[in-house]
Amino acid sequence: MSCFFYVLFSKSKDRFYVGHTCEALQERLRKHNSNHSGFTGSTADWTIVYSEEFSEKASAHSRERQVKSWKSRDKIEQLIHT
Repeated sequence: MSCFFYVLFSKSKDRFYVGHTCEALQERLRKHNSNHSGFTGSTADWTIVYSEEFSEKASAHSRERQVKSWKSRDKIEQLIHT
């Protein structure tokens, strides 16, 4: 089973979203872009700007927590551009 850590970007919000999933990335993106309650539900222009694949969910979740702990847009941008 493949799981992913991913970073989304919304041009209209000028914000990043960091998450993980064991779904296909395109399906997860479709759900983020659907009209729903929650942070990503208010806009439908999210794009995947970065992802890493893991063999287990715990590793993908751990990577998500690590990146979120940075609390830094600059560090996320550095990650994306490496």
